[in-house]
Amino acid sequence: MNVSEAVATRRSIRAFLDKPVDRAVLERILEKAQRTASGGNTQPWHGIVLTGDPLRRLLDRVAEDVPKGRAAFAPEYHVYPPELDRNYEARRFGVGEALYAALGIPREDKMARLMWFARNFQAFGAPVLMLAHTPKYMGPPQWSDIGMWLQTIALLLREEGMDSCFQEAWAVYSPQIREVVDIPEDHIFFCGMAIGWGDREDPVNTFPVPRAPLDEAVRWEGWD
Repeated sequence: MNVSEAVATRRSIRAFLDKPVDRAVLERILEKAQRTASGGNTQPWHGIVLTGDPLRRLLDRVAEDVPKGRAAFAPEYHVYPPELDRNYEARRFGVGEALYAALGIPREDKMARLMWFARNFQAFGAPVLMLAHTPKYMGPPQWSDIGMWLQTIALLLREEGMDSCFQEAWAVYSPQIREVVDIPEDHIFFCGMAIGWGDREDPVNTFPVPRAPLDEAVRWEGWD
């Protein structure tokens, strides 16, 4: 698979096969991802890769608080800016509606939607969950570096035939995560990344996710 194919076939996978991930393959991917660009070569990313019993302990702990709803949320940052508007909010709303439509869950069935949302905190059935964190004093440029690192990992996973899902949703349970996973106190927890073999035939993995046209994102100057 070349880079273009990896980019074209990468998507947020929300249903995984019951198939283990080879640690040696994952180590190879993460070793390659260390080549990700970062400002001043700071390499501000840190990850904790969970599977087996450690992953189960985390899922079980968070499951205790899922029924409490928003009362149990305590994110260390805004997952989305409060002022998110216009095209940004429209795209966010649109992909959510497309997901629920693919699952056949109507807008008025709030309980079914909440139950599906809770699957975030089961890592969508993935056998591996990586938790990303960084020192609290790191700023927006370093967070950008972490994003490039995660994208590099995602594309290298595609090269191996595997899939992933970036899960900023995990940020709402940062205190609960810290109870069972050793994240340094002077680090901020960023996101989870579900990793495994995607069930590419599941409806939740097949609905279209449109992208904005190029002229909405890029302006050209000085070109003939």
